[in-house]
Amino acid sequence: MDDEGAYARAGGRLPGDPVPDPGLGDVTEPPARPPRREGRARRRTLVRALPVLILVVAVLYDLLTPRSFTAGPLYTAAPLIAAPIYSRRGTVLTSAGSVIAVLTLQAGKGVLQYVDSLTELATIATVAALAILFNTFVRRTDERLASAREIAEAAQRAVLPAPAERIGGFEIAARYEAAQADAFIGGDLYAVQDSARGVRLIVGDVRGKGMGAVAAVAVVIGAFREAAEQEATLEAVAQRLERALAREGTRREGLDAFEGFTTAVLAELPHGDGTVRIVNRGHPPPLLLYADGTLGQVPVREAALPLGMGDLGVWPDHAEESGFPGGATLLLYTDGLTEARDERGEFYDPYAYLAGRDFRHPSELLDTLAEDVRRYSGGGMADDMALLAVRRP
Repeated sequence: MDDEGAYARAGGRLPGDPVPDPGLGDVTEPPARPPRREGRARRRTLVRALPVLILVVAVLYDLLTPRSFTAGPLYTAAPLIAAPIYSRRGTVLTSAGSVIAVLTLQAGKGVLQYVDSLTELATIATVAALAILFNTFVRRTDERLASAREIAEAAQRAVLPAPAERIGGFEIAARYEAAQADAFIGGDLYAVQDSARGVRLIVGDVRGKGMGAVAAVAVVIGAFREAAEQEATLEAVAQRLERALAREGTRREGLDAFEGFTTAVLAELPHGDGTVRIVNRGHPPPLLLYADGTLGQVPVREAALPLGMGDLGVWPDHAEESGFPGGATLLLYTDGLTEARDERGEFYDPYAYLAGRDFRHPSELLDTLAEDVRRYSGGGMADDMALLAVRRP
């Protein structure tokens, strides 16, 4: 590997060079972002306290106003608000509190025998009973959703099992962050496989959503694990994946049968060799975070079509080799990382948040990165995000 290529990959510095002063243009600390998680926690706390606050306001209103005034609407609102956010016990207590408060206040004012008072009491009692019934339906729905989440988690563990923390002498970590709440798996994928020729990895993104994308993910990962052990070169592994997706395409119906494709980056880490080989099929290029905090990009000199688009053109894959020294971390990711936007619509820049930072383990890197993206986007990610980090000790 020539010095000029290494210099470019290291973002203008060679590994081991001191990180320049931030005044020269480098960012050594992640840009500050307003704390949003604390604000969301405060809002959730306020919502949960709302039924109690409404009851307190209603009682004070009845105590401080003339007898002809009533806070009936507030007494009916408290159980209705409690029903979707409280447990069954909490909803029953709130409903009983509304009825008892009205009954006690009316008796204290001496108006319990009037028709208007009895009508108000009956109305509040009816709404309280309906709130308890509504809460029962909500609890059952939540139970069904919890069951669906458990099934989704089991499917994710089966299709995307977490790799071991150490494979072939390398430290490994992987994360899958779904953009949609409670959606545990989609079209992003990762896999790690040890072989006689080194540790081989893949990170990819299947076009489309839903079960069709999940089926394609299963095909790609299954073909990769088999090919990674059997094929002599990384280029041959990519060709096996191409053929597997072509076979899958003939079995898929509709638009996916003609336009289904998968962007992917494949990497090979030879045993006892401080290099990494990359085959990129239309995917965002991996990043290299060196031990001194220098951040570089593994370059792509020859563009290639995504997997599954062989009908548009066929040419040999070419694995590009780069240095991978001890203490460095290779980060592979899907476009959910770089397509995350903040409130101004600006894309997330991993360089600005990772350059100059030191992480003791790949899992620490991915935890920090996932948290940065969630904070940057305010919890509203535009796309799923798969992350795979490998560190050479």
